[in-house]
Amino acid sequence: MACILVGVVHQRSAAFAGTLSPAAVAPAPEVTGLPDFSSLVARNGPSVVNISVIEKRRAPTMPQWSGGDDNPLSQFFRQFQQAPQNMPPERAIGSGFIVSPDGYILTNAHVVNGASRVTVKLTDRREFPAKVIGLDKRSDVALLKIAATGLPAVRFGDPSKIKPGQWVVAIGSPFGFENTVTAGVVSATARALPGEDNYVPFIQTDAAVNPGNSGGPLFNMNGEVIGINSQIYSRTGGFMGMSFAIPIDIAMNVKDQLMRTGTVRRSRIGVEVQDVNQSLAESFGLGRPHGALISGVDPKGPGKTAGLRPGDVITSVNGRQIQRSLDLPTIIAALTPGSVAHLGIWRDHKGIEVDVRTVLLQDHSTELARSGATDGAGKLGIAVRELNPDERQQMHTQGHLVIEAVSGPALTAGLQAGDVVLGVNGRHVDTIAQLRHEVDRSGHSVALLIQRDNAQIYVPIDLG
Repeated sequence: MACILVGVVHQRSAAFAGTLSPAAVAPAPEVTGLPDFSSLVARNGPSVVNISVIEKRRAPTMPQWSGGDDNPLSQFFRQFQQAPQNMPPERAIGSGFIVSPDGYILTNAHVVNGASRVTVKLTDRREFPAKVIGLDKRSDVALLKIAATGLPAVRFGDPSKIKPGQWVVAIGSPFGFENTVTAGVVSATARALPGEDNYVPFIQTDAAVNPGNSGGPLFNMNGEVIGINSQIYSRTGGFMGMSFAIPIDIAMNVKDQLMRTGTVRRSRIGVEVQDVNQSLAESFGLGRPHGALISGVDPKGPGKTAGLRPGDVITSVNGRQIQRSLDLPTIIAALTPGSVAHLGIWRDHKGIEVDVRTVLLQDHSTELARSGATDGAGKLGIAVRELNPDERQQMHTQGHLVIEAVSGPALTAGLQAGDVVLGVNGRHVDTIAQLRHEVDRSGHSVALLIQRDNAQIYVPIDLG
């Protein structure tokens, strides 16, 4: 409850009787009461889902014994050495939220990464097996699809408009307690986390988030999703007052790319940057600390070609101001590879402009959801990724997709990691989306055209 202090002014003369000086007027209270979140939760709660995951767990490395068969411990260790390589499945839980009525759901990549089976449970207690369309480890965003229609989808807000001190609400399944509501305030925005790639300017809040909340939505007071709850800072494994959410605009960009191509493409300009503090600002004559200070330049990168050098301070990209070093990779990564970035540069105590043509960020953190299956390997049993132009040139191929892992039908058919996929059933495929489409329309068998060792062959795959 706000406490208002009323000042008292002594009467000086009859002429001023009953008049208060300006200093004695009580200021208007800035906080008038606590909010009621019940209507927000009633409207948006059905859009939040519980996600349960079954994932394969590899057997831990066992101690090796070399003490000879006569030692009584030999038989004990031999039991471990002869144990099956696959341990019982491991179960995990998380949260997610419906982004479209036809069954698309967003969650964290770490919730479904390595999953052999994903199940989505709605608030009306219906359960659906979920297909993982794709996941992006760099942003920690994953897109799921369930076979349902007419679902209640969330509305989206603008993370750039949030301010520290504003109320936010998190809904999720901490420790498996479905549709749990917690509230707090925005503690900070554009927060960089130690050890992260710094492509995500996290929203920091003090809304209680615990294991199982991962992938759940963070709402503003308008009932709009502004972030995906992703991480907590903890020394105990539980909530300690700081949680971090992925801004929803970044998550939706990832979602759109996963839907369109099955992968996420980011740009880079080949520079390493650091924050500008007060001392550095004075040294470079900046006036105040801002911008991204270049500390290193990739000798083969586009930044070098454009003439960027250590000591340059990048102050803007395409007219967008760079306040902290975190702003730069976030903005550059969102550009289309091959596009031109117009940089504002502070060099030798004056401002200049430099154009840099971006290139594709080599990234293996995006994984295709294998077409149609709940076992994580897909109908074919292959995991593929898109080749970049340099890789295609080195491999002397016109193909665009390379196999990274095989299992199931693909393994039986003789496919190998490193095979380049050229076509399906006589139709050329260049993208993961095209591959998925052609496989989905196939019957019980697929004829896959691949390139291996500079030779092209068709491999028949029996889908059963």
